[in-house]
Amino acid sequence: MKGLTTKEEELMGFFWEKGPLFVKEMLAFYDEPKPHFNTLSTIVRGLEEKGYLDHKTYGNTYQYCAIVSEEDFRKGTLKNVISKYFNNSYLSAVSSLVKEEDISLDDLKKLIEEVENAHQSE
Repeated sequence: MKGLTTKEEELMGFFWEKGPLFVKEMLAFYDEPKPHFNTLSTIVRGLEEKGYLDHKTYGNTYQYCAIVSEEDFRKGTLKNVISKYFNNSYLSAVSSLVKEEDISLDDLKKLIEEVENAHQSE
């Protein structure tokens, strides 16, 4: 799965939240100064080329919809981060979070307990 720019991720958020959209509908989600229609259209077409969106044709306009779920995107992004920055080691990633105090030991214990409970119920 190809990565997304900040703008692409922002637009995907609209599709995940609102469902299928026409580009002109997306303009309503922005405060002034609104982005130009052509700018949004270009980004949306790029998302389709990357495999995140598909479209249905209505006359001479397109309605786009997400074909990658937000959950799948999150999982893929996390895997890329773990691969790129932690040499494919989830243990190193969690260790880094604990060392940087981004996750407390109590939270880590709860996480371990949740994982253990999930495995016991399988």
